[in-house]
Amino acid sequence: MRLLPPDQPLPERLVDRFGRHVTYLRISVTDRCNFRCLYCMSEEMTFLPRAQVLTLEEIREIAAAFAELGVRKIRITGGEPLIRRNILWLFEELGALPGLRELVLTTNGALLAQYAEGLRRAGVRRINISLDSLDPERFRRISRTGRLADVLDGVEAARRAGFERIKLNAVILRGFNEDEIPALVRYALARDLDITFIEEMPLGEVDGHDRLGSYCSSDEVRAEIERHWRLLPTTETTGGPARYWRIDGTGCRVGFISPHSHNFCATCNRVRLTAEGRLLLCLGQEHSVDLRHVVRAHPGDRDILKRAIVAAMDIKPQGHEFDLAARPAILRHMNVTGG
Repeated sequence: MRLLPPDQPLPERLVDRFGRHVTYLRISVTDRCNFRCLYCMSEEMTFLPRAQVLTLEEIREIAAAFAELGVRKIRITGGEPLIRRNILWLFEELGALPGLRELVLTTNGALLAQYAEGLRRAGVRRINISLDSLDPERFRRISRTGRLADVLDGVEAARRAGFERIKLNAVILRGFNEDEIPALVRYALARDLDITFIEEMPLGEVDGHDRLGSYCSSDEVRAEIERHWRLLPTTETTGGPARYWRIDGTGCRVGFISPHSHNFCATCNRVRLTAEGRLLLCLGQEHSVDLRHVVRAHPGDRDILKRAIVAAMDIKPQGHEFDLAARPAILRHMNVTGG
């Protein structure tokens, strides 16, 4: 494993070989999930042995190293992060990290009724909730195991908890839920929520799902929205890949994450820590560094950990090369990668 040489001072911020500043870390705390969404994983999954998954203490140590290297935003993801035992402890620890400006969460929402208040007290500022359908039977078909009522209860619990911003995430699949685009926007507007529509990410083999046949581009989604509302362009950003528009006459934003139709790699400021401790330098490539090995081989040595992170910036690729028509070049599923 490459390390920044010990005689070379550590930088104050992370910069890759293309001059992009890495300020955003997404952490998958588990590959396990209480849903089996058809675009994310197969219905029958084999999950990582627990010994291969980072402990919460190891995650905290890695996150602290990134914060000392200039990362200002950390997003906790999964699988479903809220099923991880003692997860509130991790949020409390991360919320206290010096230099961290934003601690945010992506969740399927099914457990938010239980956790929303504790998350807000721990310092979570913003929260993203996945919601692909407002029809209970259709929601069950897409998630395979989820109950829509649990997610809607979670949305209301998050609203009561007073997060600075709540955003819905919807993956639109042709033949499944493309007719619900206006209904999802209306649901967001009625609750003063933002909503982002996401093109499906072709990660891992999934059984019984035709990704090419179900692909729906951001341009198509936007055109459908513009049949009902006027969208105003904005330069606003939350630090991630979404491009935002304001809905005229409201305070709500509509975002689009478009890995296929509008590649966002040129401004990438993100890296991912997988549940098993791989520092993944690109969502759509396999360039990675084993940080689990670093923290277990050198417990408590943050200097070595930071030198491994800095050296990893040299292998961050220029961008992904998604191809819906081909077999997935990336065999890991989204639940392992961190959604």
